[in-house]
Amino acid sequence: MLHAGPGATVSGATAAGWHRDLDRLTTVVEVTVPRSCGVRPRTGVRIRRRDLAAQDRGVVRGVVVTSRALTLLEFATRRPDGPTLFDRALQRSLTPEMFYDAYCRMVGRPGARRARVLLTAASDGAASAAERLLVAALRAAGIGGWVLGLPCDPWTIDLGFPAARLAVEVDGWAFHSDAERFRRDRHKQNALVAAGWTVLRFTWHDLDRTPDRVVREIREIIARRRP
Repeated sequence: MLHAGPGATVSGATAAGWHRDLDRLTTVVEVTVPRSCGVRPRTGVRIRRRDLAAQDRGVVRGVVVTSRALTLLEFATRRPDGPTLFDRALQRSLTPEMFYDAYCRMVGRPGARRARVLLTAASDGAASAAERLLVAALRAAGIGGWVLGLPCDPWTIDLGFPAARLAVEVDGWAFHSDAERFRRDRHKQNALVAAGWTVLRFTWHDLDRTPDRVVREIREIIARRRP
């Protein structure tokens, strides 16, 4: 930051580490500087040129860094484990509104489209967004025989394969989980297993990041339970 001069802001994964959202700091320090800044990169320093709003900068332990909301939102669009950190922050301290404000100032910049997907998934329709990903993955793989919202009194299976007695339950983001929902989901799963159903549970992260693995697991169960 000192090398980049006035107006420099530590950003990216380096900022995530400085906010203590990562276990360790990166070996290369990412610094965002104003577009008009003429500083050049040096060994161990990566320079990004972008004008940041005052709301997106702050001082943490004596170092000027991007705000935690912007840091995690940008980080989540670049790294496979980014959404997990994003989700964890929603559970602990940050709010969807904080992320949305940071996103509004990202519009038109690299990563904004991916950030919008994350915000949509983290909204109140998180489970619905995950179900849409599941349906899209099954259709792309040519797998049929499923029913969305399958009644199984007194429960409703998120997506079921009646012939194979396979129930696929879709979890949204952990941000939307609470103790009551956790208990209800476990009661439902126990009742389905007792009735002879196989239950698979997938999260939004599973469906967004590893849809091929999800499809493979479903295929394997269907193949084993085919009459």
